Amino acid sequence: MAKLPGALALPRMLRHFATTGEGLPEDGAVEVDAPDDALRAVFSAARSGTWEPAATLLAETRSAGDWYRRGLSSAGLAELALHHHGWLDDWNRARPGDPDLALVLAELEIDRAWQIRTAARARHVSQEQFHAFRTLLNDATPVLRTAADLNPGDPVPWRILISHAMGLGAPREVFDEYLARGRDCDPHDLGLHTRAVQYLAQKWYGSHAEMFDFAESAAAASPEGSLLRGLPLQAVTEYALEHEAGIGRGPVAWSRIEAHVEAGLELSAAYGPGDRQAAGFRNHLALALIRCERHHEALEVFRLIGTDARTFPWAYLGDAREIFLLLRKGVRVQVSRSTPYFGGSSPSPVAEVPSETLDPGTTATVPTAAAMALAVVRAPMREVREAVLITGTTMRLAPAPRGTTLVETAPSADPPARRKGMRRTLLGEGELPRLARAFSRGETWPVLVVAKEGADYTLRLYRDGRELTAHAWWTDPAEMPTQEEAAKRAAALAACYSVADHRPLTAALRGTGAPLQHVGETFTLLGLPPLPAGFGDRPEPLADMRGAQVVARRSLFGAIKETLASDDSAQRGGELPPLS
Repeated sequence: MAKLPGALALPRMLRHFATTGEGLPEDGAVEVDAPDDALRAVFSAARSGTWEPAATLLAETRSAGDWYRRGLSSAGLAELALHHHGWLDDWNRARPGDPDLALVLAELEIDRAWQIRTAARARHVSQEQFHAFRTLLNDATPVLRTAADLNPGDPVPWRILISHAMGLGAPREVFDEYLARGRDCDPHDLGLHTRAVQYLAQKWYGSHAEMFDFAESAAAASPEGSLLRGLPLQAVTEYALEHEAGIGRGPVAWSRIEAHVEAGLELSAAYGPGDRQAAGFRNHLALALIRCERHHEALEVFRLIGTDARTFPWAYLGDAREIFLLLRKGVRVQVSRSTPYFGGSSPSPVAEVPSETLDPGTTATVPTAAAMALAVVRAPMREVREAVLITGTTMRLAPAPRGTTLVETAPSADPPARRKGMRRTLLGEGELPRLARAFSRGETWPVLVVAKEGADYTLRLYRDGRELTAHAWWTDPAEMPTQEEAAKRAAALAACYSVADHRPLTAALRGTGAPLQHVGETFTLLGLPPLPAGFGDRPEPLADMRGAQVVARRSLFGAIKETLASDDSAQRGGELPPLS
């Protein structure tokens, strides 16, 4: 009898997963946009109300023409001033007309406007927010022009002005002027060109072709080893938000994407491990390698990044630090699973089944059927649909009474053409409890996962990515939990579903001999709809339910396209551009 693929993959993953962590810092050590020691000391002084260290640092960057560090410092100080502004007010009183102060004030005006507009997608921003956003940007024009006038030869004010033009939807000639003026100051300034790539992205005011042409031209014109050589990787990130990788749907040739990834690897090799400046393009490189399913190389890049995660590209997917850690762990899972138990290399085993829809003689590879499990989510289907995209797994959703949605994995719904050579989900083995932990993260609603394991049933409760409690009903009465254990689990369930008295739940959890019956009793006591017909007897019982919808398996970037795509309204662009 053939072994199940999961029975082979899991031991490999468990054997090699710890090894994949070698050279990687602990999760707790990872920091997003971490300042160096000198800048950290400046931030600390500002928080305590002392502005002189900030003035000294920016004056040094101006004298040295260190525009990269100047841009990072001014952006960081402006962000700090959003919440701690007393030191900036004192600086303004002490040195009105200071060119370095003018730079921070210009950054601050942009930040204040975006604070009102928020980084949400355009369809989630009210007209009042848009009006206030544009009003603040219009009012900021003199402040930004003053920063440019007081800092001749400095490209940073022109990078800020491009952000200003993006927010206002200024005419193209305005962008062209700002870019030209910035290039006159420094033809290879990274911050200026990064912002220009964003402006030229299709979601803002350009096109994919124009964006890539610009990034490639700027990179080619820069000196050997320059950070600007990594600019096309940022174009790959912007493009990836709209087009799935390697399936021929996008207008940019896949060979062009691969060439930029190879160039990024070559550039990365020129910098040492943990290099703070290289971390900027290495974060984009790691994401591009994941997109290409080159997980071993992505893991090596994560090792080179070390603790220095950056806001972008990860903030395009959600909380930057959380996404960085999630994908880093996902890469480790992929690498450990693809490594044979005793070393060497081989692909993950999959089951082969004939497919009448493919050419004669071909086979489609599909994952092993999932265990019989169902998630009950206390949320409308539209919200759950968006949340489950992060799993990268084909899921079936069905509406249920009492404001709930039922969710199951649905491998049978994958089109045969996409089953061939199909990879497993990035998040792990694909069990519904693991997936529920992922798609509940960041949400307020609870997820209850019930699964049949042999003749027994288990129940797991999740909220915001955390398992709150778990319970199993065994056919053997000897496995019945104690009164205290059952009461503790019942109290957790009751609190989550606003049930006043948890004692009936405690009794249901202590039931033995008829697990499915006790699951039904528990659902009734929690105010949840009954389990669908056929649950526990056949896989994918939601397939026959009225209103059921399939959220198809897709690459990570396919999910990004669906969840983060901008509206086609006049308010183009959906995310806050990075301050670099």
